[in-house]
Amino acid sequence: MRILLPISLSLLLVTGAALAQGSLLDQGKRLMEGGGAGGAKSSGGSLSQGQIGDGLREALKVGTDRTVGRVGRADGFLADQAIRIKPPGLVQKAAPALKLAGYGNLVDDLELKMNRAAEKAAPLAKDIFADAISKMTIDDARQILDGPQDAATQYLRKTSSDPLYKAMRPIIDDQLTDVGAVKALDNLVQRGSGLPGTGSLGFDLGDHVTDKALDGLFLYIAKEEEAIRRNPAARTTDLLKTVFK
Repeated sequence: MRILLPISLSLLLVTGAALAQGSLLDQGKRLMEGGGAGGAKSSGGSLSQGQIGDGLREALKVGTDRTVGRVGRADGFLADQAIRIKPPGLVQKAAPALKLAGYGNLVDDLELKMNRAAEKAAPLAKDIFADAISKMTIDDARQILDGPQDAATQYLRKTSSDPLYKAMRPIIDDQLTDVGAVKALDNLVQRGSGLPGTGSLGFDLGDHVTDKALDGLFLYIAKEEEAIRRNPAARTTDLLKTVFK
């Protein structure tokens, strides 16, 4: 089962002193590596590695909440060309023939209903992300801080992809039925059958929409991580300001 899980981790950064010392994640690395035997900072401060982990977890939670809020609302998918869910390739390929035959409105109707289903299911991701973040260990935090530019996104993909799919797929299936997407697809199949260039239009609509909904979520998770890593001027909560000052 293919799942591309694309967050809005809008992390942290703080004072002019932090700007002089480098990026936020560089700050996190120094804090993680600068503790004594008990993981606490030496006389220069009192932050423990546990507090650093808490700060990173909070940053991830802020980012995931923002991402879910962005896409899990009316027009969150439909009005965003970066993540708008298009009909499967077979339907898109058949679209010219369908439009010539007067069925173009059915293609548009299907696209609208697919995006509405994704918008309805997306809020389920909030609790699943929160659970994955709560289980993040100090070792996980260190790997994220020391890892590649998308290390946090990779962590969430690894820990959340299966639960996300399992939670969202039934909602999407129900929504596709409730909003009439399944009927819209049936209409397309019936009208398109036998038209030149259409071929077989059969496919798993729920799987397609769920995969694309996850793609949209993680696209913005990745964008948020990139912004966090590059923008040391972003500020969020008091904990993040304390941890990354």
